[in-house]
Formats: sequence, C-alpha cells, structure tokens
Amino acid sequence: MKIFSCYQTFRFIRLTKHPGRRFHKDYQLQVPLTLDDLEAIMLCERPLPKSFNFAADVLDQWSQKEKTGERPANPALWWVNSQGNEVKWSFRELGSLSRKAANVLTKSCGLERGDRVAMILPRIPEWWLLNVACMRTGLVFMPGTTQLTAKDLLYRLRASKAKCIVASDEVVPAVESVVSECPDLKTKLLVSPHSRNGWLSFQELFQNASTEHSCVETGSQESMAIFFTSGTSGSPKMAQHSQSSLGIGSAHCGRHWFDLKSSDTIWNISDTGWIKASLGSLFSPWLMGSCVFVHRMAQFNTDTVLDVLATYPITTLCGPPTVYRMLVQKDLRRYKFKSLKHCLTGGEPLNSEVLEQWRAQTGLNVYEGYGQTEVGIICGTYKGQEIKPGSMGIRAPPHDVQIIDENGDVLPPGKEGDISIRLTPTRHFSLFSEYVDNPEKTAATIRRGFYVTGDRGVMDSDGYFRFVGRADDVIISAGYRIGPFEVESALIEHPAVAESAVVSSPDPIRGEVVKAFVVLSAPFKSSNPEQLTLELQDHVKKSTAPYKYPRKVEFVQELPKTVTGKIKRNVLRDHEWGRA
Repeated sequence: MKIFSCYQTFRFIRLTKHPGRRFHKDYQLQVPLTLDDLEAIMLCERPLPKSFNFAADVLDQWSQKEKTGERPANPALWWVNSQGNEVKWSFRELGSLSRKAANVLTKSCGLERGDRVAMILPRIPEWWLLNVACMRTGLVFMPGTTQLTAKDLLYRLRASKAKCIVASDEVVPAVESVVSECPDLKTKLLVSPHSRNGWLSFQELFQNASTEHSCVETGSQESMAIFFTSGTSGSPKMAQHSQSSLGIGSAHCGRHWFDLKSSDTIWNISDTGWIKASLGSLFSPWLMGSCVFVHRMAQFNTDTVLDVLATYPITTLCGPPTVYRMLVQKDLRRYKFKSLKHCLTGGEPLNSEVLEQWRAQTGLNVYEGYGQTEVGIICGTYKGQEIKPGSMGIRAPPHDVQIIDENGDVLPPGKEGDISIRLTPTRHFSLFSEYVDNPEKTAATIRRGFYVTGDRGVMDSDGYFRFVGRADDVIISAGYRIGPFEVESALIEHPAVAESAVVSSPDPIRGEVVKAFVVLSAPFKSSNPEQLTLELQDHVKKSTAPYKYPRKVEFVQELPKTVTGKIKRNVLRDHEWGRA
C-alpha cells in the first residue's frame, strides 16, 4: 500500500510518559470522570461540567487503565487493508501519536485554537489520529469524503472559512483547481509518502514532532466539529457540534444501543465524511474503551466483508441497510461468524424482508437506529428488546421524542406527523449548536418548543416509531398520503428488485402518483419490461395497501446517491416534475 511505510513508524514509536488529567476542576474531585459520570450527565442527572475534552477526559483515562491493567489487552484501533497490511494501536500509543500530530498542527502548520480544519481523508489511520489531534489543540475538524468534487470542496472551504485542509493524494487535483478562490485557506497538509509543491508533508513533519504536548482545556460548549449535511435538497448546511455534544452525548448510544464493553471489537462500515463514522467509529466505542476495527476497502465488496467477519474477532457490526441487502444475496450459511453477536443499522430504514433473511441465515437480529447529523441517535431498538419489523425503535434517552402536527401540538399514537424532540425546559447539550452562519435555517428547526427533524413518522401505542419519509418525500395522491419507504419495502421483496427509489410524478387526474425507479437484479436484467412492470405492480398491491402501488415504473442502471450512500430522491422527483 502506498502509505504503509508511515504506519510502520507509528507502530514502533517510543512511548513517553504523559500524566493526563487527574481531576476535573468543576467537581474538584481527585479522580477523573467515569463512564457512569458521563452517562449521568447525558441523562441530566448531573450538571454539564464547565470544561470537557474527549482526548484528555476519555482517551487519556483509558490509556491510564491500560497501564494499570484495568483494561484488557485489546487494541484501541485495528486497521487492515486488502493487501494484508495491518496497524494496531493501544490507547497509550494513540495518545503518544496524537500528541505528535497535535504539534504538527500547531507548531508546523501554525494553527490556533478555534481554527477550522477540513479533514478530507479516506479510511486510513491518520483520520483517527488527526481528529484526536484537533481535539487536543482545540481546532474544529470538518470531515469530508474523498468523493467530493472540486465544486463541493470550493463550497465547503469558502462557506467554512477553513484555515487548513488535510487531504490525501486523490483529493489534491480538485483542491488545486479551487484553492485560488479560497482566501481564508492558509495551510495545505498532505497525508502521503510523496511530496508536492505548495503542500506540507504530514509524514515528514510527524517524524520530527515531539511527543510532549499539553491538551487544551476546552469548554464543554466550545465548538469541536462541523458536519456538512448530506444535501439532498439545497446546499449543505454546516451543523456545528460542541465538545460535549459528541464527547459526552454518545455515552448512552455506546453503552446501550451499540451494547459495547471494553472487550468488544466494533466494525462500523461508514465513509469518513459522514457523522456516523465519528459516532460509530470513534466517540461511542472509545467512550466504552472498545476496539475500533477498520477495513480500507476501495469499493464495497460482499465477499471481502463476509471473509473479514469470519476471520477477525469482530463482535459488533454496524452498517447501512444497503450492506445487509447486499450480504443476504449471498449464501451466508457457508460462513461462520464465531465472534459476531450484535448487528445494527441506521441511515435509512431497513426492509423487514432483509431483516428476516439475515436472521434466518445467521441467527442474529439487526437492531435499527434512527438519527441525524444534528442530533446523533434519536430512536433505537435495543438488544433484548422486541423488534417490530418496519419500526426504528423507541426514543433514545434523554430525548423526549414526539410526533407533532404543523401547529406544534403532540399527536396521539397512530397519527402521522413530524418527528420532533422536546426542547423544554432546556435544550439538551447533545443537539447541534447551530447551522453556522445560517440563523434562518437554525430557527426554522424550532416549532413551539420542539426541534423538528424534517422527517415524517408515526408512533404506536407501545412507543415504537415508524419512519414514513422526509417531509418533502411524502407523496399525496388523490388525497392519500403515501410514504416512499412503504412502497420500496414492498418492491424489494420481489426477487427482480435489487434496489428501488419511489417519488411522486405528476398526474392530470390524481395530482401526483407513485413512480418507482427500479434497479434489477442480475437474473432479471433481460426480462420483458412491460411484463415485469405489471408483475411488480401486482406484487405491491398484494404486499401493501393497493392505493400505494407504483402506477409508473422505470428501470434504471443505478440510482443517484449522496456521497454517504443515501438515495437522492429529490433528483428523481425534480426530473419528474420538470425541475431538473
């Protein structure tokens, strides 16, 4: 692998003693904050401390527990690739290496506390290393996928007024094509074994950096990260998170939804540009002292995933529904997942058909969670809890999740409305701080004391929530309200359908009707399209309420998606309505 040489240096670096924090000033205790303390803060049973820093108050404490033998000999980060290369870091190694990286950012790059850093890296160890380094120095990191185009990068760099971009080789041409239009950008840091004119070399600077670094004492409400929303409609918004919103706000998720312990190893399949990578591959597992497993696949490959699950001691798997949809098309009984005990999904609803297939072939359930860039996890089905197919679980504490109408009134069970979180008497610190430089959009998320997610849903009498769709994805045909997910779930039950997206399409009589864009599975690609359309329509009529069937069907090679893999229904909808 191109950049493996630097990992060899990382693995054999000499560790120096670092005292870390021994007490938290707000409580004047001679012991660090424990996981129980952090969860109590999360649940509002204890006040939010004035100061908090994830690197010092969490990671350095696990480093200390390794030293005293209180944590088992399990890596903090375990990284592999398809070429057989491997990196394992303990929390002590992560601490020492991240202090070196912190010195690179501040001393070599000249960055100061509060500066914003665009982090455009693939799934390589430096992504974790440099994010932690930003925490240690009080820099605001802004993750982004390497699939961003030059136009995407220009928007993000200018909107955020980023002082620095950290990038890998594949991103450099796009950055160079727009850098002259980014007056705030002062530093370009390249993570590569190669050097480039105009770029500082992280590898060279890292080799000579000191391991001595004092962590900045950041405020709990101080900005830590900015995530660009996926942008299914309009320009992406900059959702800002504080030191505590992710660093403490992930405690309940890590302990209860992920169900992690320090002996566990979690593989969260997610692009580094998505908040799900930060939540599921950094904050939640490291709060629990668990091992984060990473496989750098250039492209998703079902055979590779199944081989990895059968080879490595992965106890917890989390991936978007697309992962499970692709895996169940294989003969899973050929594989033995000796360590795997907990499977989760999120990002979009999981079809009940896929859940049943996965359970039948592996004996394992898939526990669904629902969250947002702005909030983290909002609802979830927890291990040992009843799984209701088509449901995304119950509210995730401490959030008081309700279904409200357009006037902000709470709706009774069974009534469809807007999925919202009560903000009274106080807004919980785990929610995003604001959309940066966009007070109008920030204010638009509030409705009579509720944060409105922008998603439509229904709550049943047991408190389980069912996702209907984005507020602007709901189809109203002849007075009937139709959620695209219901139709997509029915379609994917048919063996001809590999993937589908359902949107509204104009109709002179009904106003709008359901249209399905369908990607066919391999054995059906040569089928008669007219005959197959009728077959799929009949199938949906039998699987769900007949009025929901797609009156229009179009077969396509692929569906438009965001860089995080979510279907861009707005693109299909705009095309149908002549707005493309």
